[in-house]
Amino acid sequence: MLLLRSILFDFLMYLTLLVQGILFAPLAIWSVNGAYWAMKAYCKTIFWYLRVICGLKVEYRGEVPSGDVIVCAKHMSFLDVMMLMYILPRAKFIMKRELVFAPVIGLYALRIGAAAVARGKKGNAVKKMVSDLAENQQKDAGQTVIYPQGTRVLPGAQKPYKVGAAVLYDRFGQVCIPAATNTGVFWARRSPYRKPGVAVMEFLPPIEPGKAIKDFLVEIEAVVETNSNRLMQEAGYEAPSTNAETL
Repeated sequence: MLLLRSILFDFLMYLTLLVQGILFAPLAIWSVNGAYWAMKAYCKTIFWYLRVICGLKVEYRGEVPSGDVIVCAKHMSFLDVMMLMYILPRAKFIMKRELVFAPVIGLYALRIGAAAVARGKKGNAVKKMVSDLAENQQKDAGQTVIYPQGTRVLPGAQKPYKVGAAVLYDRFGQVCIPAATNTGVFWARRSPYRKPGVAVMEFLPPIEPGKAIKDFLVEIEAVVETNSNRLMQEAGYEAPSTNAETL
């Protein structure tokens, strides 16, 4: 039964993406505000599908970031992307370059000023990311969302934190808001199941600008990983022990 519900949800999710994406495209092309409205409307629809079909609710904790800040978030699922898109006033994602060419998604992502990064090019990719974000912020400031691990991670999987988030933090001199989540417990990478429960996105105390890059990387990893493990444990998942202290 769980699998059937999950398949139905996925079908409706992609169908709605296509239908709403096409219907709202003129609005998105007309204005950036229209693009944000359309994307938030889509997220709200998907959350309703999840609650009604799969018994999965979304919950936010902590103070929702606003203004020009960097949000460094744990990435476990497409669900946490939608949760951030819906709740942040002006989210601008760092995303892999392949998504620029994805139907519907690419149009809206570029319209709101998302920065595309080519995987595997390291130094050049980081420089272009910083350049693109600096240009976009001059036009329309907002909350820069970056996933420090660079990809979706399964619950319990160990994935190193990359330097990109620290470069943004150092280059722009902005406050960084760590964000922890447990979405992977209910909607894991490449899993066909959408499990019932409460998916949480928790915004944690800010990290003020001015830290050295190395120190920032150590702190952001400890904060995000420790608190994501805590949220997963609350959801019934037994996360492996880490050496990071709770911050």
